[in-house]
Amino acid sequence: MSTVPRLAVTLGDVRGIGPEITAAVRSDPAIRAVAELVVVGPSGAGVSVDEDVGSWTPRGEAPGAVALAGRLAGRAIERAVELARRGEVAGIVTAPIDKAALLAGGYDYPGHTEMLAALTDSRVAMMLASAADADARALRVVLATTHIPLRDVPTAVTRDAIVEAAEVTRRGLSDWFGLSSPRIALCALNPHAGDSGRFGTEDDEILAPAARRAHIAGPFPADTVFVRALRGEFDAVIAPYHDVGMTAIKVAAFGRAVNITLGLPFPRTSPDHGTALDIAGRGMADPSSMKEAVRVCAAIAGRVRVHAAGRA
Repeated sequence: MSTVPRLAVTLGDVRGIGPEITAAVRSDPAIRAVAELVVVGPSGAGVSVDEDVGSWTPRGEAPGAVALAGRLAGRAIERAVELARRGEVAGIVTAPIDKAALLAGGYDYPGHTEMLAALTDSRVAMMLASAADADARALRVVLATTHIPLRDVPTAVTRDAIVEAAEVTRRGLSDWFGLSSPRIALCALNPHAGDSGRFGTEDDEILAPAARRAHIAGPFPADTVFVRALRGEFDAVIAPYHDVGMTAIKVAAFGRAVNITLGLPFPRTSPDHGTALDIAGRGMADPSSMKEAVRVCAAIAGRVRVHAAGRA
């Protein structure tokens, strides 16, 4: 029996850099020392697969290529979830998908997070996290809302959405990261947290009551709360919408951050970048974040296994 966790790795959109960064990860001895990888995806994508979900023949801009790529990406996610739910793998690492292709392929989900939540019937939260290193402290950013238009954010940022994000975050930081009493802050929606209503009333009327109900700090202005977290004041920051949270983590740690779906019955991670269709196949893709995604998933899976053994 392997002493390292067995992880499913999906190739993502095969037109992008997913296959090449997966190949780089699989060939790295340092990665093989921490995880056994089960590659899930179509044959013909330039990397050998262990779980075949169909066949891909490079088509460029040929009619149907986008839909086929999205359909194969969706099948790979479904197969990886099946493996995890059957206990054949301890976690999932996903290479990037093209959301428009996923939809064209018949999967009407805004992204991985929402699809995984639906497939597992889970209440989840999307977290981007970077580990502390010689250059910077750790930063964890959780999204109260994910892939929605900016115009829809004010109505989507409800008290219930914030409280649920806080609950999932607290449980994830405790169970998966060993933080028994995590310090969580809430990022404000408006400039200067509304400045007593001058720049919007949502922070006073919605976010502040939600923070009290969820027993978290804030809301604090976006231009300071992430700095405070980087200085060690908070273990995680809940951001009200996608770009304010993603901008903070990617400026602080692009290439070193990992996307983690909290709330699933198994750990799932992915790199902090997209499909990079413009550089695919040109030997330019950097696999660093994908490697970090495997390391983080393996570490969480190992921690979960130890906890499960302790309860047995």
